[in-house]
Amino acid sequence: MHTEDSIEIHAPVDVVWQVYADVERWPSWTPSMRSVELVGGGGLAVGAQARIDQPRLPRVTWTVTELTPGRSWTWEARGPGNRTVAHHELTPVDSAATRVATSIDQNGPVGALFGRLYAGLTRRYLRMEAERLKATCEAPAEHPAPGA
Repeated sequence: MHTEDSIEIHAPVDVVWQVYADVERWPSWTPSMRSVELVGGGGLAVGAQARIDQPRLPRVTWTVTELTPGRSWTWEARGPGNRTVAHHELTPVDSAATRVATSIDQNGPVGALFGRLYAGLTRRYLRMEAERLKATCEAPAEHPAPGA
């Protein structure tokens, strides 16, 4: 089962990356996440694991399998009869805008069933996350720059 979403954010790619790649802070800007914990600390890196707890879904540990700093990462979660792969990609539209695309692929007999059963929720969460990421990245800074 394949699900995807994308959005254009009126912020430079480095600003969007700073927010999006800080996965442990996702619950502060999207209600689709209860908690995100990088196992062992550190940041996004190939081999890093993130334990994610979401409303109405089982807690899952994702492992980063690919990373292009500042542009994209892929992580996967595995269980009996299930392999779920999520890809997150940032593409500069111009110097002041970024296109963010996220896709989730659920494979295996359990993954395909889970994908069909939770298709609506998955689509809603991807849309919610895209819209909340946009709002967070486009929000004016809370504190003025020094000397401003």
